[in-house]
Amino acid sequence: MSEQIGTAKAYLAGGCFWCLEALYKRVPGVIAVQSGFSGGTTRNPSYEQVCTGTTGHAETVEITFDPSRISYREILEQFWKFHDATTVNRQGSDVGEQYRSAIFYTNESQREIAEQSKSAAQPGFDSPIVTSIEPLDAFWPAETWHQGYFDHNPDAPYCRFVIAPKVAKLKS
Repeated sequence: MSEQIGTAKAYLAGGCFWCLEALYKRVPGVIAVQSGFSGGTTRNPSYEQVCTGTTGHAETVEITFDPSRISYREILEQFWKFHDATTVNRQGSDVGEQYRSAIFYTNESQREIAEQSKSAAQPGFDSPIVTSIEPLDAFWPAETWHQGYFDHNPDAPYCRFVIAPKVAKLKS
């Protein structure tokens, strides 16, 4: 979890990490996004292990950003727009604990901002936000083939029908 000078990190889970990665990569001020896993009990889990639903992990993105260009609060404002924070353990047709909505904080300031952001976002939803706010225990990068998945596989059905419309909406 080391950070470069002048950067900060955010750890967010909101369904399939391919979606969040593709979206955050296009947000000004974001330097890098890595797909992986957080919030579980298995050390360095594989994608196959996480998919069993027995590890407790959520598909998570590690966002490295320049806080002089975008704040942690602004990263979270996008988070509420990028996924449905009102569904338990699911995003669209992706179902399971690994697709839950969670904010993993790295310090007390991030926890406070996450709580405030969640409260501020609630009026924009018709149902209660179910996003958990948890301390980050560890972030385990996913296998290499998951990294940049949308950029490398734009014609894959999941990318065309699920991710591409979200990216188009972000661009507009």
